[in-house]
Amino acid sequence: MTEQPLCFIVMPVGRKKDATGRAVDFDAVYERLVVPAVRAAGLEPVRAEDARTGGITQRHTYERLMQCEYLVADLTTADAGVYYQLGVRHALRPRCTVLILAAKSARIPFDPDLLHGVHYRVSAQGRPEYEARYRAILTERLVAARKGPTDSPFFQLIPEQPWIDPGEPPELRAKLSYQAEMKQRLAKARAQGGEAIREVERQMGDLALVESGIVIDLFLSYRAVNWWNEMVDLAQRMPPELAATVQVQEQVGLALSRSDRLQEAEKLLRDLIYRRGACSETYGLLGRVLKDRWEAALNAGEKKAAKELLDRAVDAYLKGFEADWRDAYPGVNAVTLMELKEPPDPRRREILPVVFYAVEQRIRAGAADYWDYSTLLELTVLANDEAKGTDALGRTLAWVRAAWEPKTTARNLRLIREARLRREAQIPSWTERAETQLLQAAERGTARP
Repeated sequence: MTEQPLCFIVMPVGRKKDATGRAVDFDAVYERLVVPAVRAAGLEPVRAEDARTGGITQRHTYERLMQCEYLVADLTTADAGVYYQLGVRHALRPRCTVLILAAKSARIPFDPDLLHGVHYRVSAQGRPEYEARYRAILTERLVAARKGPTDSPFFQLIPEQPWIDPGEPPELRAKLSYQAEMKQRLAKARAQGGEAIREVERQMGDLALVESGIVIDLFLSYRAVNWWNEMVDLAQRMPPELAATVQVQEQVGLALSRSDRLQEAEKLLRDLIYRRGACSETYGLLGRVLKDRWEAALNAGEKKAAKELLDRAVDAYLKGFEADWRDAYPGVNAVTLMELKEPPDPRRREILPVVFYAVEQRIRAGAADYWDYSTLLELTVLANDEAKGTDALGRTLAWVRAAWEPKTTARNLRLIREARLRREAQIPSWTERAETQLLQAAERGTARP
């Protein structure tokens, strides 16, 4: 039986925002739209792993850009890494490259229609709509691409450019088979615990010879079982260019903080910001590290150190929110910690409505989860808004997935209540009820199906 030609698919992983702030569930787009369309065209889909490594382009990616006969590139998020890989592809192959993007996305640097791009639609929840229709269009475009005209602008403008079909080397399918096998082993090992994951790592051998996507899967598998020290150690054994990526460095910072190596975590995250610039995610992690250090100093009775650390935590969270106004996580933490200062930071009154708007926009877009509703609840407590708070509490409780989530939210509400009690401020009874109900949900281990 003849093996199906390979189709390399370059697109984001998980939920990502396009330039308009709309969240798109790219895993759903991949599984429900792209994969069925590719297979209906008689092709075998191969998903790029670079989106999981902070966009770094590894050797295996260059090989697949060159060796896979077909390529589908999703331009929805206007990601620079995708553009770069698309440019490499256009320089390597004259045809069989198909572009896709979600309709109503922000304008990209060129007109995709000139390159016969396929627009698809997503719902308010960011999932593909009218799947059968757009699958059929994509399938038709892929079938036509093989015998169709040149779709590479490079070869269109320089038609005399010599091109040699590199073909598909037999080892490529062996690599893909190995990658799928290792992912299955890691998925099984995560259910068994850290020792099982470590055994899979032993079977991998030299990590320098393992594709980056598998190494990242291994790295995140240790995170899934809270083996923080193993995450830090693994990062030191990774190929240097992979270990230096933003995603890996952020996760190492998280692992260091969970291992109570807070000063190391702070230094790593500050170095990352210095090298890569402001980022809401990195500043959010830094703020969490400084918040933990503040609480440790407070509990130890080190009032002067605690005051300084609280100021630094507020500053980190505020810079994270300013780096991306759409990300409410650093924003709500900034205003909460401002409330805890003595006296409260007056800037919180200006920032609070902006954070409200950010989280409410995310909820309206249909991309909300537990943390969005719990953020809204925390904001209503800060604003003393009982009507919104009662509604937000109900929705927060409905979205609980694990017991530690409402426990964390209740802890934040407790910190606000205790700070206000120290100032002899009146505590509305509804905020105390919210705290109690969250703790009850944590005790029950309530989980949303």
